[in-house]
Amino acid sequence: MTTLDETKALLAELVAFPTVSSDSNLAMIAHLAGRLESSGARVDIHLDPSGQKANLFATLGPDANGGIVLSGHTDVVPTTDQSWTSDPFELREDGGRLYGRGTCDMKGFIAAAVIMAPRLAEAVRDRPLHFAFTYDEETGCIGAQALAATLRDRGLCPSVAIVGEPTSMRVVEGHKGCHEYTTHFTGLEGHGSAPDRGVNAVEYAVRYVGRLLELQEALKDRAPARTRFQPPWTTINTGALTGGHAHNVIPGLARVDWEMRPVQAGDADFVKADLTRYCAERLLPAMRAVSPEADIVTETVGEVAGLMPADENEAKAIVMELTGASAADVVPFGTEAAIFQALGLSAVICGPGSIEQAHKPDEFVSLAQLAECLGMLERLGGKLEG
Repeated sequence: MTTLDETKALLAELVAFPTVSSDSNLAMIAHLAGRLESSGARVDIHLDPSGQKANLFATLGPDANGGIVLSGHTDVVPTTDQSWTSDPFELREDGGRLYGRGTCDMKGFIAAAVIMAPRLAEAVRDRPLHFAFTYDEETGCIGAQALAATLRDRGLCPSVAIVGEPTSMRVVEGHKGCHEYTTHFTGLEGHGSAPDRGVNAVEYAVRYVGRLLELQEALKDRAPARTRFQPPWTTINTGALTGGHAHNVIPGLARVDWEMRPVQAGDADFVKADLTRYCAERLLPAMRAVSPEADIVTETVGEVAGLMPADENEAKAIVMELTGASAADVVPFGTEAAIFQALGLSAVICGPGSIEQAHKPDEFVSLAQLAECLGMLERLGGKLEG
């Protein structure tokens, strides 16, 4: 069996674990732990506070600082209300493509890294190689932030992080931040025939979304004069508005799930300050004129800074050499790479598959992209000797 065949077989096993962010990833973590231990890695599993999710951190080679981290997240986005042409949790091969939830985002990279572990174990000398597989990247990079705290507590200081998000094997050295929020509206229920006697939480949520739309436009005027990002401004997306349960009932509760992708730190402060002022001066006085208990509360799901391109970046230099790339790109989507950078590592993103397929029905990774990734990892062995 070729290395590519082995990777495809392992990817089929990983896709079969339905590790949607709302569910447990423990079975997949245990499976990966067993594979890595059989390759000679020392494996640590760190549970989240619920005990239903975990990070995996494994090491080949010496207990020393300066190691290289291969990083990937184990969670996937839901398939609810998506029109798939086959079971999303059963790998399907067709026309040189492997279809299934998570194939490109990002179980393909994880499968390739784990399949290459026995070969990389033979190459390791003075520089350790680490595998970092996390939970809840899709809901605010929660697992990676917990992993960073674990590494700090242990005093472990790797120097390079290669994050295998889908970049079509392009080298990516920078991305925007990713801030995710849920804003909760508490109104006052009542009969739909007497709207003035209630506080319609859905209507106030709609007004809040309207303000988000106005901020979307205002942010375009704040775009930095020189930026490589496309689009060049901070973006806002309203992901969901939920509330109400009947035509003739004034809804007392509503929520808005939204995010922004800051291109510069000041934009996040601008948006949050504007929304705080808008709620305090416009929405809450009107709501509390009817019901003093009415409220608007914003929950921070996660705030991950952007990955900043650096003049000196060992991770970038290594991956450009391994892939033969002549330049590095920036992307608008967020990753866990920024968390490694904040920890003091040089970080770069490079992995199989395209972000254009991520989160969509019939998500896929091509066999050609997996083969490219395996080639990169095979050549990585030469960087582990000193």
